[in-house]
Amino acid sequence: DIIKEQNRELRGTQRAISRDRAALEKQEKQLELEIKKMAKTGNKEACKLLAKQLVQLRKQKNRTYAVSSKVTSMSTQTKVMNSQMKMAGAMSATAKTMQAVNKKMDPQKTLQTMQNFQKENMKMEMTEEMINDTLDDIFDASDEEEESQDIVNQVLDEIGIEISDKMAKAPSAARGLPSASASTAGTISDEEIERQLKALGVD
Repeated sequence: DIIKEQNRELRGTQRAISRDRAALEKQEKQLELEIKKMAKTGNKEACKLLAKQLVQLRKQKNRTYAVSSKVTSMSTQTKVMNSQMKMAGAMSATAKTMQAVNKKMDPQKTLQTMQNFQKENMKMEMTEEMINDTLDDIFDASDEEEESQDIVNQVLDEIGIEISDKMAKAPSAARGLPSASASTAGTISDEEIERQLKALGVD
């Protein structure tokens, strides 16, 4: 990768500049010691020459700071460019994927599929509603029949507690319809039935 190679070169350059600066700082200290030594001996000419060297050396040292700053800036720019290239690559891949998807997706076909789904869903809901209504009618009718039969059985049980034995002894042809020839012990009069119904609160 070109960018990685450039980053390695920039890091190598930065280390080389740091080594040069360290060497210049070492020379700077030596020159300062020499200047002090010449000053003590009163050698003004030597002090002037050494001072000029010291000025040049310090200028060179300052240049290393400027170059180092430039290298750091270049390294930062390289990293930014690398990041931008990665983002551009990701966007390019995404665009290609979107293009492929758009080619495979037919808007008209997709719309038709959605409409068909909605239509079939409505049919299914209508069918389900019709089935539920039919089942409700069946169960409601069954419940009403059972409830009606329960009421009849309850009334018959409440009345039949007293008349079941007598009805069992009554002639089959005259069951429920008392005849004039039937014995008084084997039949129940209308008055007695009405009396028991009134006692139960049934008019």
